[in-house]
Amino acid sequence: MAKTILAADDSRSILQMVSFTLKGAGYSVVEAGDGQAALDLAKKQPFALVITDLNMPRMDGITLIQNLRTLPSYKFTPILMLTTEAGETFKTKGKAAGATGWLVKPFDPAKLLGVVKKLIG
Repeated sequence: MAKTILAADDSRSILQMVSFTLKGAGYSVVEAGDGQAALDLAKKQPFALVITDLNMPRMDGITLIQNLRTLPSYKFTPILMLTTEAGETFKTKGKAAGATGWLVKPFDPAKLLGVVKKLIG
């Protein structure tokens, strides 16, 4: 059975690219348009990996990660930030919140797949 990944981003085109890339490699993908929608989905079903943008309406990626890490089922789930923000301040905040890794947009599909494979196989 395919491992299911939750992808959260307010950019429809980024969500489509992430989904296309991951589905092409055999993963199942559930999309969320913002952090709150992603959190609501995560509370309903387990995901093998969460990929989130930083800047989103209703709930940003850092807050999403902080909320996910309070849930027992997401204590050790890998969470990747996929964002245009490349500054060390943001990376430090992401790591402090519980992010497993950080990828900068625009992303290289091969690099995304490489990281995903390392994290969840």
